[in-house]
Amino acid sequence: MTAFSAREAIKAAALRLLEERPLREITVKDIVQECGVNRNTFYYHFRDIPALLEELITDQADRIITAQGPALSLADCLETAARFALDHRQAVLHINQSAHRDLFELCLMDVCRRVVEDYAAAAAGGVPIPAEDRAVIIRFYQCECFGQIMAWLNDGMRYDLGKQFRRLCQLGEGMTERMLKRAMEADT
Repeated sequence: MTAFSAREAIKAAALRLLEERPLREITVKDIVQECGVNRNTFYYHFRDIPALLEELITDQADRIITAQGPALSLADCLETAARFALDHRQAVLHINQSAHRDLFELCLMDVCRRVVEDYAAAAAGGVPIPAEDRAVIIRFYQCECFGQIMAWLNDGMRYDLGKQFRRLCQLGEGMTERMLKRAMEADT
């Protein structure tokens, strides 16, 4: 097994185990047994389980964002940011209920920022807006996406997040365009 494939096997094994049981019940021994490598191989690639978890979440987020492409609406932003949770429901609930929830939250906040930045660039249509206004708008929508997803996770993912966010977007229709217009006017 190559170093790359061992690293990927470890991440895949951890994800499979997270689908089955809470993070607090998963050990390095469990992971290496699941993927057929030894402990030294695990520690060659990862400092500890939290480091593995951080890379796993980041990799999954990168994969989702790359596959999704630019968000065309705010609803797309939320659905893209929530895709990992939708694809790996039990694993995400287990991470969210673990002592390492903060790692997940940091990664989710980064994913929300990235998808909102793509959306903001597309919504502005290449028209430059002041950097400070751009940052404020992005942070607003980043926090909205993050907050919606965390509320949904904390409720056990029991409702249709996409439906709720699409409705919220309908209620706020035109708000983004008005913010961007005001930002562009301030720049002139």
